[in-house]
Amino acid sequence: MSAPHPQGEAPDMAPIEVTYYTDPLCAWSWAFEPQWRRLRYEFGSQVRWRYRMGGLIPSWEGFTDPLNDVSRPIQLGPLWVQVHHTSGMPLDDRLWFADPPASSYPACLAVKAAGLQSPWAAELYLRRTREAVMTEARNIARRDVLEALADEVAGASPGVLDPERLRRDLDGEEARAAFRDDLMEARYRRIERFPALTVRRGERGVVLIGYRPYPALLDALLRVAPDVPRRQVTDAQAYAAYWGSVLPAELAEALKGQATPPQPAC
Repeated sequence: MSAPHPQGEAPDMAPIEVTYYTDPLCAWSWAFEPQWRRLRYEFGSQVRWRYRMGGLIPSWEGFTDPLNDVSRPIQLGPLWVQVHHTSGMPLDDRLWFADPPASSYPACLAVKAAGLQSPWAAELYLRRTREAVMTEARNIARRDVLEALADEVAGASPGVLDPERLRRDLDGEEARAAFRDDLMEARYRRIERFPALTVRRGERGVVLIGYRPYPALLDALLRVAPDVPRRQVTDAQAYAAYWGSVLPAELAEALKGQATPPQPAC
């Protein structure tokens, strides 16, 4: 099975364009990974996508999330428990008691720095930062953690990400300018919740705000491109091989609709 189509390397004529506004520290974006991966697998090169970092938490000073009743780090622990029970995705809420991140900006900046190397480097680095903070309780606001994650990505996928260049780019203006551009774009679009997606084909477009089940995501895509071919997920092992690794909740989402899904060796 071929590797997933690197973001930014899909054919220029890909009919569907998706802009995904997110943040490495956003638990609902982590919960959305099963749907997001399934969409990209089913539609493959028909979809061209890019990430915009939303800057979820500039700092805790003055931060408030009235929707989830959060204004202090410790209040995110119960929210993460809720996200886990809603989505089935693993989350380690001990982070918010032991070593709470002071901001999501450093991780957003690191993802943009990875993106200076290639869109696929940003994809792999974003996924690794999510895994680290959500499932390993690692503080991704810390520079040493972000650098260690770059080393881990480089070790797992040789030739995709240069960790030494990422270290340099974390202090450079190009990555900062890219992150500022993302923040400005999110404000311009009035996007204040994540995950958020804009799905476009030509002049037709749909905006999705917040965590959604797969049928809502599929409906949005088919509304702008009803004639685009779609492949079904029929083989658990092939799906796992496509992504390199998958979590149980991601596999369960991908195999929905099968009468007796096969058990993968992953």
